[in-house]
Amino acid sequence: MSERRLRQLLDSTPTDERAEARAWELVHAAWAEREPRRRPRRRARLVLAFAAVAAIATASLSQPGRAVVNAVRRSIGIEHAEPALFRLPATGRLLVAGPSGTWVVAADGSKRRLGDYRQASWSPHGLYVVAAATNELATVTPTGAVHWTLSRPQIRFPRWGGTRTDTRIAYLTTSRLHVVAGDGTGDIDAEGLPAAAPVAPAWQPTPADRHVLAYVTTRGCVTVLDPDRGTVRWVSAAYADPRALAWSPDGTQLALAARTKVVLFDARTGRAAAVHVAGVLALAFAPDGRLALLRDREVLVRQDGRLRALFVPPGGRLSGLAWSPDGRWLLTELPAADEWVFLQTHGGRRILAVSHIAAQFGAFPSLSGWAS
Repeated sequence: MSERRLRQLLDSTPTDERAEARAWELVHAAWAEREPRRRPRRRARLVLAFAAVAAIATASLSQPGRAVVNAVRRSIGIEHAEPALFRLPATGRLLVAGPSGTWVVAADGSKRRLGDYRQASWSPHGLYVVAAATNELATVTPTGAVHWTLSRPQIRFPRWGGTRTDTRIAYLTTSRLHVVAGDGTGDIDAEGLPAAAPVAPAWQPTPADRHVLAYVTTRGCVTVLDPDRGTVRWVSAAYADPRALAWSPDGTQLALAARTKVVLFDARTGRAAAVHVAGVLALAFAPDGRLALLRDREVLVRQDGRLRALFVPPGGRLSGLAWSPDGRWLLTELPAADEWVFLQTHGGRRILAVSHIAAQFGAFPSLSGWAS
């Protein structure tokens, strides 16, 4: 059964509040009376996974089953979550993309769908959006007007870099790296370079006289190049299971998330320094240089060489990171609870959660950036 069909079944099943309360009391009582027993962590995770599947299957058939799933969602999600996204906690516009298309969310909570694009990112300064369907690359305005399109097979990870007046877009087709000018001209297939791993390329924040791009090869090597001159600046050693790349806002450091560590490269020389934290899935630099790290069930922030835990959810896996333009809030996702979670990082430690995200966007989307 597909995730979309499963959500339709859940949403179409009427909820009996009394049955839900009884189901939750039953689950809570059973948990309280359980016999404490140590089990291997791997086995416990399998038991929980099978229990979740069984609960979901039951929910598609009965009201009590739906009640159990609602109770489970409450236990995974953040307590007192808002029922809808009424507004963003900071200024700027949020870009999200997924099965239902690409959307721009304004600070007041209003939403605009830009088209049937499953991946997207902001242009420099948030003037345009570059978006990708399976075989089409497009640039559109934040109001949805198409600027230009380009047809290529199996497009993934479009990323836009440069200045207001001189920009470049990088993207992948299967395992090939491409670079095209911001006006859609001069598309270059980097056929002379090693094949690209399924990791989004990243543009260095640079002066107007050059463009510097980083990407990861299928061997796990980070390659930094000047696509205008056709030159490679440096190539790193190979790292196992690369997941994400991100440049610091001043362009002096490049961060790579790999299986067992995060590697920080000097932008000029490629010299590497390892941060020994395993399982990092996503990276995002704040405007002031702090580095957010996303693991399955934890958000960490690195500042002044130190790591601290910013957020650990009640349950479920996390997904995605996006800093607000002022660097005061960090947004992550809790898909199992159908929630967005806004984490305050300056002036307090508030946590603001918003539920029913899938219903508001037609499907649960991925975070693609928060622009001013």
